[in-house]
Amino acid sequence: MRSLISSARFLSSSLAGRATWSQRNYSLIPMVIEHSSRGERAYDIFSRLLKERIVCINGPISDDTAHVVVAQLLFLESENPSKPINMYLNSPGGAVTAGLAIYDTMQYIRSPINTICLGQAASMASLLLAAGAKGERRALPNATIMIHQPSGGYSGQAKDLTIHTKQIVRVWDALNELYVKHTGQSLEMIQKNMDRDYFMTPDEAKEFGIIDEVMNQRPMALVTDAVGNDKP
Repeated sequence: MRSLISSARFLSSSLAGRATWSQRNYSLIPMVIEHSSRGERAYDIFSRLLKERIVCINGPISDDTAHVVVAQLLFLESENPSKPINMYLNSPGGAVTAGLAIYDTMQYIRSPINTICLGQAASMASLLLAAGAKGERRALPNATIMIHQPSGGYSGQAKDLTIHTKQIVRVWDALNELYVKHTGQSLEMIQKNMDRDYFMTPDEAKEFGIIDEVMNQRPMALVTDAVGNDKP
């Protein structure tokens, strides 16, 4: 059973690497050799991070990304529903439906999710950043956070255009309410700032309510906990 779980970890996280990196960069993902009393085992870096309950969302958020991240979150919850999951975000955003699939899963599982932004969390990625556990939403000092209204392109008959316009407005209203929920800002303030691309520094994102802390260095308690997880 233990080997099956290890294989599941390896396969799930290997797929995550494919979903969040372009195919041409996949060969650049390093391998990690782990030594134990049972011998040596090789992991790709995403698999090794998953073992430490770390989930990475790198690059555009697509259906493939959501497919893998949702599976990872459900798997980690099944292993220990009370233990936190650390989600690292470096994403320009992407498909709203894919992002909402990840968002809903974050709210659905019982494991608390600590979110950390490095690089950027724009568009849907900023909502995922804000949706982390209260008090556990962080950004590194040179990260960029951006919110804006959803956009979409469609061509067709006039009635079809009307239908799709209504859908975009419905999604915008839903996203506005989610930002209100997680930031504590008024609906009017969210609508005003999401009308166009609204870029924020980590300090501004903290004031806005998207994150709770600007983190220069990982707390030693988190490092110690990660090392402890590796013990048999």
